[in-house]
Amino acid sequence: MNKNELVSAVADAADISKKDADAAITALVDVITEALKEGEKVQLVGFGTFELRKRSARTGLNPRTQAPIEIAESIVPVFKPGKILKDAVSRKE
Repeated sequence: MNKNELVSAVADAADISKKDADAAITALVDVITEALKEGEKVQLVGFGTFELRKRSARTGLNPRTQAPIEIAESIVPVFKPGKILKDAVSRKE
């Protein structure tokens, strides 16, 4: 599902215009992004948690030449799904 499909689905589910749905989705993404930039964790109970994790510096291999390269330490955003989301998408038969 791409953003346009998501906007249409949200507009239909919430019975709002596509313009309003697009504004809401854009605002949600912007707010989550700003919170992560400030080092905050964003928890949506039942859905999941957005947070930052630190990746340590390490030595990797250049896939073309197989020469070792140093990969710098970095901070990356991660999403940890909540129990309700996990249960909803798990295939229990």
